[in-house]
Amino acid sequence: MLKQMIVTKPLVIKQPQAGKLIREMRSHLGLTQEQLALSLGVTCSSTNRWENTMVTPSPLAMQKIEAMLEQMGDRGRELLKKYASN
Repeated sequence: MLKQMIVTKPLVIKQPQAGKLIREMRSHLGLTQEQLALSLGVTCSSTNRWENTMVTPSPLAMQKIEAMLEQMGDRGRELLKKYASN
């Protein structure tokens, strides 16, 4: 018997919206760039470059960011709607 595999579309948000989303999410969670980097498994300079719109997060980092937004509930959904639609 074959099991059905559910594939979800990865979150893709380009700069500058990605940087704004990450900064607002981090601020709402009360995290420093270092703390966010630690929870995402990246360097602090990565989070800094994302927030300053120098680079876009990798697909893996975006998966982790999306998971954090989902854990935020309504506020996370509001942020996704705000920045993913622009």
